Amino acid sequence: MFAAFYHHIEIFKNSALLQKDKMGKHLKRLTAPRTWKIERKVKKWAVKPSPGPHPIERSLPLSIILRDYLGYCDSLKEAKHIIGSGEVFVDRIHRKNHKFPCGFMDSISFPKMEENFRILLDRKGVLRLIPISKEEAEWKLCRIENKRTVKKGKNQLNLHDGRNILNDGEYSTGDVLKISLPDQSIIDSFSLKEGIIAMIIDGKHAGEIAKIEGIEKTRNPGSNIVHLENFVTIKEYVFPIGKEKPEIKIAGI
Repeated sequence: MFAAFYHHIEIFKNSALLQKDKMGKHLKRLTAPRTWKIERKVKKWAVKPSPGPHPIERSLPLSIILRDYLGYCDSLKEAKHIIGSGEVFVDRIHRKNHKFPCGFMDSISFPKMEENFRILLDRKGVLRLIPISKEEAEWKLCRIENKRTVKKGKNQLNLHDGRNILNDGEYSTGDVLKISLPDQSIIDSFSLKEGIIAMIIDGKHAGEIAKIEGIEKTRNPGSNIVHLENFVTIKEYVFPIGKEKPEIKIAGI
């Protein structure tokens, strides 16, 4: 009886240590988000992303991308040197912080190597780098998370990657904008409605791509329900990516 009691105490202590590890300045590989495709037992430490526009579960630090995903270097020191030299662009902007969080739909560019990638979720809900062309790296898809009215009656659109755009267009929360980089001009938009192709970004169907068949509005404070071809999910998990076909390159996921 006492052995079982102390066993439960040890489990509680271990779980508390893991939670403390996530809240601290450092991050162990064993407690890194399961959306990261990294080896867990080769080394003890991973790189914790800096606070930024993406949550830790949907973002990768730049140094992890260079070292663990792309294999451009063998150590964190080498990754810091490459990033610090200004050879890496995220959404067409120089980034020199090796902890900068690169998230879902961001484009990563290496002009000297003529390589470009986009961060997407695969069908297992794991973050992947998809090779794309230079032209495709010059735009991205951003979902409208919120909208508000600011001075002079302008509409401010708050996007999923932390951007804010002033626009007078008739857009709704949940719609996705195709914007140019880095000037943020709106090229096209994809409404959250029936017939649109969408990617699921969370839940047990994370990474799956399907056509929206209908949206069920709930009368309670809960989320609206979205019906897709073979399953249902909540509105917050649905990310429109095209009208008749995906606007982004999805080969390889």
